[in-house]
Amino acid sequence: QVQLVESGGGLVQAGGSLRLSCVPSGSIFNIRAMNWYRQPPGKQREVVAGITIGTTSDSTRYADSVKGGFTIPRDNAKDAVYLHKNSLKTEDTAVYYCNINDVDSDYGYEYWGKGTQVTVSS
Repeated sequence: QVQLVESGGGLVQAGGSLRLSCVPSGSIFNIRAMNWYRQPPGKQREVVAGITIGTTSDSTRYADSVKGGFTIPRDNAKDAVYLHKNSLKTEDTAVYYCNINDVDSDYGYEYWGKGTQVTVSS
């Protein structure tokens, strides 16, 4: 059973930086996509950023609704994905979730982390 272990959340002052990590534990076959979502208080979960992993290169995308500033680097050797942002604002307060899409020869799998709380104080 694969679990996604997220870390890096907490209380941050406005203007500070976000550094989240997501590392899977268990057997991963062939990751096809890695994504970060967030759910602000009282709102629906929304996508923040994602990577589609290709045979020769990755494709990175960012949601227009989150107003930019995020980057989503990954570490292929660790099957890890990260979420970075500088100049945090109070509206970045949310629970952030990692999501990984994995495939083997027959099936596709989708894994979610439990979420990590990020609170940006003014």
